[in-house]
Amino acid sequence: MSEAFDRWTVLKRKAREGGGADRVEKHRAAGKLTARERLESFFDPGTFTEIDPFVTHRVEKFGLADRRPPGDGVVTGWGEVEGRPVCAFAQDATVFGGALGEAHAMKIVKVMETARKAGVPIVGLNDSGGARIQEGVMSLGGYGEVFFRNVSLSGVVPQLSLILGPCAGGAVYSPAITDFVIMAEGTGQMFITGPDVVRAVTGEEVTMDALGGADAHASLSGVSHFTAGSDADAIVLARHLLSYLPLNNLEEPPVSAATSPPDSAASELPQIVPENANAPYDVHEVLARVLDPETLLEVHSTWAPNIVVGFARLAGHPVGVVANNPGALAGTLDINASTKAARFVRFCDAFNLPLLTFVDVPGFLPGTAQEHGGIIRHGAKLLYAYAEATVPLLTVILRKAYGGAYDVMCSKHLGGDLNLAWPTAEIAVMGADGAVNILYRRELDRTPEADRETLRARLIADYRTEFLNPYLAAERGYIDDVIDPAETRARLVAGLKMLSSKRDDRPAKKHGNIPL
Repeated sequence: MSEAFDRWTVLKRKAREGGGADRVEKHRAAGKLTARERLESFFDPGTFTEIDPFVTHRVEKFGLADRRPPGDGVVTGWGEVEGRPVCAFAQDATVFGGALGEAHAMKIVKVMETARKAGVPIVGLNDSGGARIQEGVMSLGGYGEVFFRNVSLSGVVPQLSLILGPCAGGAVYSPAITDFVIMAEGTGQMFITGPDVVRAVTGEEVTMDALGGADAHASLSGVSHFTAGSDADAIVLARHLLSYLPLNNLEEPPVSAATSPPDSAASELPQIVPENANAPYDVHEVLARVLDPETLLEVHSTWAPNIVVGFARLAGHPVGVVANNPGALAGTLDINASTKAARFVRFCDAFNLPLLTFVDVPGFLPGTAQEHGGIIRHGAKLLYAYAEATVPLLTVILRKAYGGAYDVMCSKHLGGDLNLAWPTAEIAVMGADGAVNILYRRELDRTPEADRETLRARLIADYRTEFLNPYLAAERGYIDDVIDPAETRARLVAGLKMLSSKRDDRPAKKHGNIPL
């Protein structure tokens, strides 16, 4: 018996040692936690249960026959996050650079399958150089097995990816399929091909950070949803994100104790949104006075800032928030904003998070770059996402809602359940200046030049009075009510309570065909 225990002790120690003391020391010197430290800090203390610590690769070539570290470069298992079960894996960059081989992949697949069966989130702490070259097609096959599970679990359980080191080649595709990517600044990188390959093929000189660092993917590509200052910060952020989400698509999100904005918040709302339709403002100031204080967790905060999306709480209930932001690009919908919002809407719909939409949009961003880049197709994604959503949909038009963008931003016509408008709302095909130029072009052309601007000003004023208001829409039931801005929070809380039992049957089908 003692011999058996001795062997067990040795193997367990080797598994915990990773790639050895020298590699671990170098890893820590780069400001990174080890794979086990990451998991132990991610889970509630004492709750992490490891599986497959003795798994090793089976390759006999390329000098690997005598290098069979227990665990094969990835630590897998489950534990609790704020008392709720979660499955996770952490790649160990001290073992083969975290490269994925057949056994490594099968460990990840097994814990993903456990997450599927248990109906709990799966979180990947990624730090991998990509496919393990020594294993050839077996490594590629392993990636394929992981990708297949990512897709199978999509919309079933939440999937989070933390990028805590350089991730190249196949190592980036699994995170890209998951719901949210969190990158550690300075240490996390994602790229299909690294700087050396880029230099060889294109002649470009670029650093790893500039090519695929956290800032690049947060603000330029939109691949990353959140940026964290370190490993530890990324782990804290992942735990916080999970607090808004249900364990799976059959559960409701976890409710917290309700908190309310200060008493002055409601009366401040009318002063935040200028009456001048062309004046900018920051929609975050509106959200701060309507939502539970300090609960907005913004997603993609530095990518497509003309639209704000994120998780928050309203009277303690987790919700998804989508809001045009006139402080950036006048709040127009462009390609990136449409894609950003559409994916967020679909996530919220998959996981039973009601959607609050705050509208102040002059339309879609004009220009050849947008048209040739496919704004028609990308804008249609957002339209499609709202139209297929079956969670409670609550919309508030703050100011402008012009043209097709009025329809797209969760209008009554796309299935909005509660559509409200402030008295400042302007719901029309276009703004007054453009409308007058089209409707009265001939009359203006016939008017002497000296009198033309006076006539134009009168026509614009008349058009504003007759058309740029919420009452035509309200007369037809497209708006359920025109409300005092101070009532916004109370009306949304009441609407959310009423719609909490919403059921919306749709035609049976395999799946729709969103214009990707």
